[in-house]
Amino acid sequence: MHDIRYDEVNDEMLVSNPFARAILAYRGGADGNEAPIRIIQGSKTELGDPTRYAGGPDRLDVDPVHNEIYVPDGSRVLVYPRLGNGNVAPLRILQGPDTHLDDMGTAAVDPVNNVLIVAQDIVTKASGNQAYILIFDRTASGNTKPRGMIHGPKTEITRINQLQVYGPKGWIIAAQPGFIDEQIPEDVFIGIWSIHDSGDVPPRWKLGGSNTVMAKPRGVAINAKHKELVISDMRLNAVLTYYFPEIF
Repeated sequence: MHDIRYDEVNDEMLVSNPFARAILAYRGGADGNEAPIRIIQGSKTELGDPTRYAGGPDRLDVDPVHNEIYVPDGSRVLVYPRLGNGNVAPLRILQGPDTHLDDMGTAAVDPVNNVLIVAQDIVTKASGNQAYILIFDRTASGNTKPRGMIHGPKTEITRINQLQVYGPKGWIIAAQPGFIDEQIPEDVFIGIWSIHDSGDVPPRWKLGGSNTVMAKPRGVAINAKHKELVISDMRLNAVLTYYFPEIF
């Protein structure tokens, strides 16, 4: 499991389980050997892109305003009702050649500005490719073109492991841990772009370098109340907290 999202409005935790091809919902105060309050799982869910790998998706995001769950899954994004339970079919699927969706492993939804942000996760140095961030209207479905695509050498993106969106300011906050086939990658950072950015755009802010201590940042969370970014680092096996008032 590589992603846990907390729904503050409904006091719930949502967890993806790629091996079971399931989305699990727990009480916010769940403790110990406690069963989920809902499970989305079954043949109608379509979880697990058969063209990508044998398992299912391992990241997600929740929109408590419109009561939806967003699941990036390789060449598509699946959207489910937040209260879905059992063998539930997606409300809509974003997929097709015009979407540019390919090896998408992470997503974030912004109900304030009605946008969906998706980014590539499985990118190797050996491939010579560079990841990109795609920006869609929140309700996009089918073979819909993105409204924005952040890509190019100025972005300094290799791959994105997890995304967050800060709706009040329209910021995209992305954890870049380096290529997936590098154990000790160089130039890792947390990059911040605007939902209005597109093209070869450098990050508005960049948190990285030797002083930050970061070695391989995989996850990022926002603590707006205290104006902090909270980073999980795979190589350090640690959680790092940074005071970052500029973005709030």
